[in-house]
Amino acid sequence: MSMNDKVIITCAVTGAIHTPSMSPYLPVTPEEIADAAVGAAEAGAAIVHLHARDPENGKPDQTPEAFARFLPRIKQATNAVINLTTGGAPYMTVQERIKPAQVFKPEVASLNMGSMNFGLFPMLNRFKDFKHAWEEQALENSRDLVFRNTFKDIEFVLHTLGDCGTRFEFECYDTSHLYNLAHFLERGLVRPPLFIQTVFGILGGIGPHPEDVLHMKRTADRLFANQYKWSVLGAGRNQLAIAAQAAAMGGNVRVGLEDSLWSGPGKLAQSNAQQVRLVRQIIEGLGRSVATPDEAREILGLKGGDKVAF
Repeated sequence: MSMNDKVIITCAVTGAIHTPSMSPYLPVTPEEIADAAVGAAEAGAAIVHLHARDPENGKPDQTPEAFARFLPRIKQATNAVINLTTGGAPYMTVQERIKPAQVFKPEVASLNMGSMNFGLFPMLNRFKDFKHAWEEQALENSRDLVFRNTFKDIEFVLHTLGDCGTRFEFECYDTSHLYNLAHFLERGLVRPPLFIQTVFGILGGIGPHPEDVLHMKRTADRLFANQYKWSVLGAGRNQLAIAAQAAAMGGNVRVGLEDSLWSGPGKLAQSNAQQVRLVRQIIEGLGRSVATPDEAREILGLKGGDKVAF
C-alpha cells in the first residue's frame, strides 16, 4: 500500500482543557498519562501528544520536571513519536509553554499559529460539580481570555526549537492561521513537509461544519500545494465525524481525551485507546491503513526517536 493511503493517527491523551471532575477517565498522574500514551500507541496511534498535570489536583503543569516523570517510561515502552505541547494552557506565557520542548528536544512539538479568543465557559452548562476550586474558575475566566500567539511568540518558538531538529504540528484554528503559516514559509523560517493540524469546534476558532472543514482544506491546498500533510482535530462530539470526513478526503486524524471526552452520544470514553480504536475502524472501513510510527517519521521527515533528550 502506498504512503498516500497511510493515515497518521495522533492521540492527545490529556491536554489542558478538560478538568478532572469532568471524567474519571481523564489521565492526571504521571502513571496515568504514561499508561494512556502506551495504550493509545498499542491501539494504533503513531504519535502521542503530551501535556502534564499536577497529580494532586489535575491542574496543567508546564514545568519540565512534570514531563520528566513520564517521558522516559513512554519512550521505553513504545516506538511512538512523542509530540510535546508548546501550547500548554492558554493563560501561560510562551516562555513557560516552551520549556519542556526546549529541555527534551522531542521529534515533534505543537505550535499554535495565531492569537485567538479561547472560550471554554460553555462547558459550565454541562458540568456543575467540581472537586477542585481551580476548575470552575478556569472555565469562567475563559470569558475574558485571549490565547496569545503573536508573530514574535511564534518566531521565538521556531528559533528556540528549530536548531535541535524538532519539527512542528502547526495548529491552525482558523483561516488566518493558515495565512500566518504561509508567511513563515515565505520567510524560510519553516520547511516542508508542513504537518498542519486544522482544529474545529473551539469557541473562538472556526466551527465544526463540514463546509468549514472543506474551506480549511481548500485554503491549505491553495497556499501550500504539495508542501504539507493535512490532519484534523474535532473538538467534543465533533471528533469522529470530522475525522471520518478528513480520512475520506485523504487526510490524517487526531483523537484523544484532550479534544473530546466522548466515545458516542452521552457516553464517556473509558480510555484514549478506545478513541483510537474507534477512529481506526473508520479509517480501515474506508480502505485506508494506519501508519506505523516509523512510517509517520518517514512521511513527516522526523529526526528519529534516538535524537531526543530523554
